[in-house]
Amino acid sequence: MPLAGKGMLLTSMDIDPADEANFNCWYDDEHLEERVAIDGFLEARRYVAHAGSPKYLCLYSTKTIEALDSAAYRKRLDNPTDWSKTTMAQFKNMIRAVARITVSRGTGRGAVLGIVRYRPHAEQEDALRNQLKERLNPNSDGIISTHLLESDAKLSGPTPEIPSAGKAGYGDWFVLIDGTNVNAITAMLATRFTGTSAPEACDLITSGIYDLMWDLAKSDIAS
Repeated sequence: MPLAGKGMLLTSMDIDPADEANFNCWYDDEHLEERVAIDGFLEARRYVAHAGSPKYLCLYSTKTIEALDSAAYRKRLDNPTDWSKTTMAQFKNMIRAVARITVSRGTGRGAVLGIVRYRPHAEQEDALRNQLKERLNPNSDGIISTHLLESDAKLSGPTPEIPSAGKAGYGDWFVLIDGTNVNAITAMLATRFTGTSAPEACDLITSGIYDLMWDLAKSDIAS
């Protein structure tokens, strides 16, 4: 399984240009390590949009989805640092999804990520999952791995740290495509997941392509 663990926290946001330097320093110097250090967290990856919105995206892998409702995680949410309070108050167009990783195929992770956000139709989840399973085959040049995240509506959305995280669509699903180059990602999105190739049993909300900025694993943090 190319993605570590069974759970994932997906966050995405915009930031005003005037606040962007502070935002990037906060993520790079404090926030990612703080999160990965929590019991049950395994790794984090941080991205910037090549073509997509919001501009920034972060994926946090956890051993289980339950780690994202644990006492250790809740304690951190309830006690943000002063820097976190200031920076998170500047987030715009915030998305926060806590999800189960239900499909993960291939070996390894790429420097380019394609992402598609779907909203399953009521009582059509099984049909949508079956359609996506058929398409989530990383058998194309430049594609490393493919994944399906199914959000948990009860755990997604706002937190004490980020009350601005929107509730609209917080039960959405996300397809992730890890690849080596933009052209490979663009082609797979077009032929399997978007436009006239989009699956039935859902609404296609957004799609985009993101470049990896950096990643951090638990083993990278000094004990």
